[in-house]
Amino acid sequence: MRAKPVSPKAEDLTAAQCWKLLSETSIGRLAVCVDGRPDVFPVNFKVDEESLLFRTGGGRKLDDLRADASVALEADAVSGEFGIAWSVVVKGHAEITTSESEVLNATTQGMFPWQGVGKDQLVRIVVDEVTGRRFTLDATMTLTVPLDASIRAGLE
Repeated sequence: MRAKPVSPKAEDLTAAQCWKLLSETSIGRLAVCVDGRPDVFPVNFKVDEESLLFRTGGGRKLDDLRADASVALEADAVSGEFGIAWSVVVKGHAEITTSESEVLNATTQGMFPWQGVGKDQLVRIVVDEVTGRRFTLDATMTLTVPLDASIRAGLE
């Protein structure tokens, strides 16, 4: 007799719940598509009303955004302690602002990219769609990998 596979119980989130979760985190994965191929970049972001902001510098990510402004961003978290996990995905398009913009100085206070030097381009993701799911985990699904202090702090 085979045991029935365990799967998490999923709950679809409302747009308001998605925005609340996004406002409580600052790290996500930005997905772009150039020449028919996807690419993903980690970004530090900030919620600004119902859009997302991040800073970047020159390079591949910025070149990709200029080539095709269609983007998606995914953020998530897992808490083995509380037995929950969530994932939120936003889809929309990127608008690039120059470093001379007053918006850059006004909205980026507290935004510290991991590689902060030369991040003089502010990118706003204008969101067309936001979706999310929350998963309830049971004891058989708990993480067996120890969490270091920085990861634990981000989950709490």
